[in-house]
Formats: sequence, structure tokens, C-alpha cells
Amino acid sequence: MELTSEQYEIINSTGNIKINAVAGSGKTTTIIEYAKTRPKKAKILYLAFNKSVKLEAAKKFAAIGLDNVKVETAHSLAYKYIVYRSNYSLRPQGFRTNEIAEMLNLQGNGEKHAEYIVANHINKFIAYFCNSEKQKVQDLNYLDTITDGKAKAFVTTYYKYIENQTRILLGKMDKAEIEITHDFYLKKFQLSNPNLNFDYILFDEGQDASPAMLDVFFKQNATKVIVGDTHQQIYGWRYAVNSLEKADFKTYNLSTSFRFGQDIADLAMEVLKLKKHIALESFIPISGIGKSKNEKTNATLARTNLGLLLKAIEYVTEKKKVKQIYFEGNINSYTYADEGASLYDILNLYNGKRHLVKDKLIKMMKNLDELKDYIKKTDDMQLATMVEIVNEYGNEIPGIIKAIKEKHVANDEKEKAGMIFSTVHRCKGMEYDSVHLANDFITELELEKHTAAKKEISNRNKLNEEINLLYVAVTRTKNSIHIPEALIPGNFASAQVHLIKDVTEKKQDFVTSKKTSEKNEKAYAVDKVREKHKDAYKPWTGELDDELTIMYCEDVNISDIAKHFGRTKGAILARIKKLQIEEM
Repeated sequence: MELTSEQYEIINSTGNIKINAVAGSGKTTTIIEYAKTRPKKAKILYLAFNKSVKLEAAKKFAAIGLDNVKVETAHSLAYKYIVYRSNYSLRPQGFRTNEIAEMLNLQGNGEKHAEYIVANHINKFIAYFCNSEKQKVQDLNYLDTITDGKAKAFVTTYYKYIENQTRILLGKMDKAEIEITHDFYLKKFQLSNPNLNFDYILFDEGQDASPAMLDVFFKQNATKVIVGDTHQQIYGWRYAVNSLEKADFKTYNLSTSFRFGQDIADLAMEVLKLKKHIALESFIPISGIGKSKNEKTNATLARTNLGLLLKAIEYVTEKKKVKQIYFEGNINSYTYADEGASLYDILNLYNGKRHLVKDKLIKMMKNLDELKDYIKKTDDMQLATMVEIVNEYGNEIPGIIKAIKEKHVANDEKEKAGMIFSTVHRCKGMEYDSVHLANDFITELELEKHTAAKKEISNRNKLNEEINLLYVAVTRTKNSIHIPEALIPGNFASAQVHLIKDVTEKKQDFVTSKKTSEKNEKAYAVDKVREKHKDAYKPWTGELDDELTIMYCEDVNISDIAKHFGRTKGAILARIKKLQIEEM
């Protein structure tokens, strides 16, 4: 590959530098070329963002004979310093809320499930501290991380108790009385003030660095290079910070993307300009010179698990000819929360079948209302998402998940999938020939409402990350993107949309169907959509069945059908199955 003038500047630079690299700009290639031009005897450390990036980078360095480059992740490096040859035992998946409540013998103090709510906050407080650069738990204010009003009120009431129990649990880990977590040994590594014996340290994906690892990096005597994309910071919820802004190094840019053409580059720049609504600097020139014409890999990307699952359900039920699909990461991770509760646990609670619930925490809840109250006081977004899915699809969930899993291919057969599904966080660093976006990203209209309500200052970091998520999603494509009209920035010129395929074909078909039905005096009018699920559980009549049959056979989107009838998508799918409309 012919290098750009920007890449040559970086390769020939001296001293500590930071590189702001746009999506698809060949930053790994640049880093490899930088390492090649350093003295052969120089000891070089390359810090990768995660294990998959580490393995890929190690192959590339080995392929060109750079055996003086050591490739690590922050955690693999910390593990070798702290856990290896120690008496610590590792708990890779971390501790569940009910386990923390039992280990610390937490007291409820009369409030319903208070001991579990406290345990949930202790878990988050530990993650907050372990990822920070602070020396003591007391140096942080955990309240700074909480946005939900009910959760903040609870933590304010029990703050000292939560803080003290957080310190006690960390102490138990430190003394090896209990197993340690990944976050813990990374923190202990930072607090040990390690001296890394390298001449150069190359820190990749710096925009999502933890303050703890950044503290270690800045304290080293080596020549330091940090590379990333300011606008790809999407891990603030894991207490990551944008190290490119914190590094007082000479700045270099990689503004040419080899991934996509100028049309996509223009769209990406317009997405970044949305930051004007929250008074943040966003201008960054992007030159797109990608020339790919392939349409082999198609991906549907969503901001949330719920948004992705909804698109997968829609795809599986409507694209009946597609035989194979693939989910980035373990497919079970989309139906299980990090702490172990499954979608089926929530469904059993929803149905009043607590005896079938396997997760101990969920089993403690008498009903879904109690779980919702717990969610509000803990701000647990994963459980909140699961409750939303159960409310939407109810008892159709097992059949839907089964249908999805039956079409799912193995990891080594990913290229056979007609559609790949992923959240933006899981596809970080990946690219696809064609990308379809779910309609769950932030829109310009929503940003304008925040500005009008003067909420942008307090929510600026969160809104900035929401815009970044849309930017990352848009820049995963190599040649075409299917994007809901609401997500296209208002200033994006219509003349530039020839590669931007708006996902409204189904809506247009629906309008056509509506006109046809009006001529035949049929009864469905989309301009009179009822309130959400208004008619759920009402008996189906022969007239309604006829109406459903016509809409389905005219290829009306399942979501639109559900809205029209005032029922859930699950109810619509169940009725379609019962009437055997698919076979018709």
C-alpha cells in the first residue's frame, strides 16, 4: 500500500506523539511502519485494545520479522505482573449481586431488596475505582456516575455504608480471602507504579483508555505514541477517558480513509457536526478514497441489544428465504445479562412462574413490578432492556429465539451469513461491505430538544458519546449504507445521498398498500394509528383476520402492522402463525 504524506510524517517523527486517526485510515499499518524504522535493538511494546486486536497485531508484526515488538493488552500485561506466580485466584466473570450481598452479609434495613440494591452499587463502585487513577476509594465520588434520580436518591441515603462495604470487599480481594476480578489486578498493577522496560510504547485505541492504564503509560520513561480517534470514544459507561485529549504530545492526523469513498466520508463529517448542538468542537476533515464494490458482507448494526434483537426478529420473520445469519460475539450474550440473569428468567417472572427462575436475584422478586423498582434504584440498563423485550414479545420469545438460533452459523462460517447482526460496541474495529442501521440511534431532532431544554451542559458527555456511536456505525461500511431517514443530518445535501440508501422501502410499500386498500374500502388507515398495544389481548374477529391477511400478503412491515392493530409484534406473529398465512 502506498503511504500518504500524513503517514510519512508520523513515521519520521521523534519524541512523544499522539495520532488522531479517522475510521479506516490505516493506523495499524502506520504503527507497524513506525516500528520498522526504529532501531533493531529497540524494545517496543504495542498495547492493543482487546485480545482479538492483540492476536491480529501479533501476526502482522511477526509476518515482517519484527521480533523486538511485544504485543499485549493492558490486562494481559497487568496479569503477568500481578497474578502470575501469586496466590491470587481469578474470578473472570466477576461477582454477582446476590453473591456480594451474601459475602458481606449486607443488611436490608427494612427497605425492600435494599441489600441487593446496595450490592449492585458496590459492584459498580469497585469498577469505577479500579478503572480510575485514584489512590483511594475515598478520593472518588460515586454519585458522579449516577444519572437516574431514584438511583441517586437511594445512593445518597446509603452512601457511607456503600463506600465502606466497597473498601471491605476490595480488602478481601487484596488479602486473597476471595477471588479477584480483572478490574482488581489492573488497579493493583497501576498502584504498584511499575517500571516497564521498553524504549517505545505504542498505545492503540487511546480514546477508550482507562484512567488507570493511562496513568501507568504516562509515567514510563519510554518514547510514547498514542493513537486513536477522538470521535470513536464509546466506552464512557466503563469509565474510559479520551486520552488523546489528556496527552500533552505533539499531534499528528490520519485523515484519509481507505475503507470507504467520499460519499460516506461526507455523511460521517455531517454526523460529527451534530456536536454543534452540544457546543463541542467537531470539525475533522475526512477524505474517503475507498473503491470497494463488493456486496459480500451485510451487517445490521444497532445502538442497543434491544434495538438489535428487534431488527433480528423482523429480519428472520420477513426474510424467509434467508437461511443463515450471524451475531458478532456469543449469541447467548444477547439473551443474558453480565451477572447471569437470562431473558427466560424475566419471562418466567412475567408469567408468575418464579419456581422456574434460575437466577437467584431475579428469584427474590415477587413480580415484575418489584424488579422494575430494583432497576430504577440501581440504574441497571441490561435488566431494563430485558424487561422491555419481555413486555414487547411476551411468550413469543422462546419461539423467536429458537428461530434465530436455528439460522445462526458457527464462528468459522461467518462469511456464509446472509446478514450479520451486531451492536456498535461489539463491531468496534470491524468493517462490512454494506451496513444497515437500526432506528435506535440519537437523531438531530432529539439533540435540538435537549438544546432547547438547556440540558446540554449536564448531559454533554453522554450526548457526545451518543453522536460518537452513530459515527462509528456509519463508518463500518466499505461502500453502501442503509440508514433511516430520521438519522440523516439535516444539512446532508440530497445530491449526496445516491449511496445512502434510506430504509423506507417498506414504509413506501405500506403507503401503496394503503391507497390500494382505500379503493377496495378496506379498513386500515395508517394515519389513525392507535395508542401502543391498546387492543392487546382482545379477541380476533373474522374481519380483523382478513385485514391482517391482506396487510401481511402485501408485505407490510410487522412493526407497522402491530402499531395499526394496537397489539405487540409477538401477538401479530402468533396470529400469522395460527392462520398459516405464510403457507398461503
